[in-house]
Amino acid sequence: MSSLVVLVIYIAGAVLLAATDASLKAALIACGVLLLFALFSDASLWIALLFPGLTFAALLLVSRRDLRRSLVSAPLLKWYRKVLPPISPTEQEGIDAGTVWWEADLFSGRPDWDKLLSAGRPELTKREQDFIDGPLAELCRMTDNWRINHELADLPAEVRDFIHAKGFLGMIIPQSYGGLEFSEIAQTEVITRLFAASGVVANYIVVPNSLGPAELLLKYGTDDQRNYYLPRLARGVEIPCFALTSPVAGSDATSLTDAGFVCKGEWQGREILGMRLTFDKRYITLAPVATLIGLAFKLHDPDHLLGDTEDLGITCALLPATTPGIETGRRHYPIGDPFINGPVRGRDVFVPLDYIIGGGAMAGKGWRMLVDCLSAGRSISLPSISNCIAKRALAGSSAYARLRRQFGNPLANFEGIQQPLARIAGLGYIINAARLHTAQAIAGGSKPSVPSSILKYHCTELARQIGLDAMDIHGGKAIMKGPRNYLASAYESTPVAITVEGANIMTRSLMIFGQGAIRCHPYVLREMEIARETETAGTVGRFDDVLFEHIHFAIRNAALALLHGLTGSCFAQVPMGSPIGNHYRQFSRLSAAFALAADVAMLILQGSLKRRELLSGRLGDLLSMLYLGSMVMKHYDDEGCPAEDLPVLEWSCAYLLHRYQQAMHEFLLNFPVRPIAWALRLLVFPLGQRFEPPSDALALRIAELVTRDTPTRRRLIDGAYLNPVRTNPLGVVEETFHLAGAAEVLEGRLKEARKQGRLAKLTGAEQIEAASAAGVLSQAEAEQLTAFRTRVSEVIAVDEFPSASFARAGADG
Repeated sequence: MSSLVVLVIYIAGAVLLAATDASLKAALIACGVLLLFALFSDASLWIALLFPGLTFAALLLVSRRDLRRSLVSAPLLKWYRKVLPPISPTEQEGIDAGTVWWEADLFSGRPDWDKLLSAGRPELTKREQDFIDGPLAELCRMTDNWRINHELADLPAEVRDFIHAKGFLGMIIPQSYGGLEFSEIAQTEVITRLFAASGVVANYIVVPNSLGPAELLLKYGTDDQRNYYLPRLARGVEIPCFALTSPVAGSDATSLTDAGFVCKGEWQGREILGMRLTFDKRYITLAPVATLIGLAFKLHDPDHLLGDTEDLGITCALLPATTPGIETGRRHYPIGDPFINGPVRGRDVFVPLDYIIGGGAMAGKGWRMLVDCLSAGRSISLPSISNCIAKRALAGSSAYARLRRQFGNPLANFEGIQQPLARIAGLGYIINAARLHTAQAIAGGSKPSVPSSILKYHCTELARQIGLDAMDIHGGKAIMKGPRNYLASAYESTPVAITVEGANIMTRSLMIFGQGAIRCHPYVLREMEIARETETAGTVGRFDDVLFEHIHFAIRNAALALLHGLTGSCFAQVPMGSPIGNHYRQFSRLSAAFALAADVAMLILQGSLKRRELLSGRLGDLLSMLYLGSMVMKHYDDEGCPAEDLPVLEWSCAYLLHRYQQAMHEFLLNFPVRPIAWALRLLVFPLGQRFEPPSDALALRIAELVTRDTPTRRRLIDGAYLNPVRTNPLGVVEETFHLAGAAEVLEGRLKEARKQGRLAKLTGAEQIEAASAAGVLSQAEAEQLTAFRTRVSEVIAVDEFPSASFARAGADG
């Protein structure tokens, strides 16, 4: 019996001491007391020596710093140097790019929620709001998406001129250069509304305001380059594009075959030192109309005209499209929206070294430029487009489900419709929270490279699911193209967002965890840096300090994961007074479990983890679910914790927790060292897998909220372009939706009159006329109901065209 008592006290004490960050001295005292108790009781001697005895000896060794350095840290450093995978200079620049933000807290295993909640609430300035209410609203009204997509496949001249005149191309350019100098919050709000009006218009504006000449000039350009180009870019005098992707290398800049060679040549009548470029680029947005081309290529100096280095590396330059040897003007034909996109080619194009962004001194520094600036497209543009898809899908699907009837009942009354409606609302809530608060972090000075990959992958994937659900709810209405169809364009264009800025498959399997494991982990990067430095007298000492902090960190997270798993996370720290404290507790628990799993994977698999993309992808999923859940909870708190939105918050958290659980289960199921996987499962899921997906009852509550004009629905669709103009069919649907409440009261009176026998079983206009004659409806009410039914008929109608309009030029018969 004493042996069992000793064992229970040992395990419980070890977990509590580790979980509470007890000092080494406290652990030694506790272990020594337990060892004495075990030795002087009738407990088994081997139990006493094996558990408290060995632990006491290990703690004693750790407490002797000089001894542990010679016996433990020095040999481990030699081993670590042998197994540490090599990192190329380009990989190192990718790791160093950007900054870390909230994702580092999630890697810590003990996130500081108060720090997240104090990060500030996203807000627009008056100048930004005035622009959204003024020029942006006017641009949306001017835009006819059907005409642009199916008649012009281009921007109308009046739309293009308006964009240039109002400075849409200069949102990121400072006012001192003639730009708008909008915050990232304003940029994401503008893009959300723009994409709703037209994907072609949105892309024309998005590209100059993300990775491209303007951003690169702002961060790396010379004063002369900024002073000349930025005012011209802000006013639309110059139309930029950025040429990175090539047929062979794709978007992998490190594998570029496009080359430049430093040489002397004739330029404007005199011989200068310059570059001769040959390149073949494709998929370049705005290339056919661009006047200024940003070009990424590998620069070589075989004759050592610049120095001893021959292969200078990736370089970025700005080339006027009129430069001799450059070919532009041809177009690709993208799926969905026919946004302006095409190839850029050049052969033996000679330009001065001054065309390099930042001048000759920045030769070979292009990769760092690119990875530093990629966060804009991933954190702002694509999440904003996903947000637009989600908001318009919810507005359209919820309104249509209430207006469209089947078997005498609104679609909104069918559970088969209510489930996807709730999913659209919940997934849209996740997208909106993630894009808004990540944009706020960027606006505050952060450049979070890992969250940008998380948002790029998950926002676009969630938007893909939302698009499928919206199409299912609308049925035949959604699959017939025409000016009335407000879903088809975004649905068809979804693969574009999935593919650009790094294909989603590669983003998930290589980028999210692959970059985050090194950059966000509190110790791994420091250990790698020490291991790679030249040996000095203090190297082992510094490695020892970091190593044992890391060991303490891993033991603490193992204890926290087990303790929280056994206690339902009731001891986890949460923000004071939060009504959703239990959700914070669960994500705290899973943060510790993730940190533990990540540490074990890196320790056991070492460099091979880089090649095990399926495992790396699942670790990325774990980090992503934690990040998205954090953004969802912060968003709810920032909104003032509205009680009516609680079902949406609960659905979103349940979805993310369950997705996390699935990813962890699959990670453990496929971890190659099975005893380690079994031990991890015991620590992570001590009571089994307890997280359930969102319940049916929750889905039905959300469906009821979004098919009525509730504050929750208004918040969820806020920012969608819903003006009821001819060119915006969704606005007409929304306007009709707001008339449904009064009309349903009148329809209810007709139904009751039929039951009472006061009204014959008629339909359409005859029914309303009879109801008016019988006194069931007043004349005004009859006219109101007639007008409503007419509007509903227009809402459910689809477009039709003359057969001749489908004839192809030159076709027979």
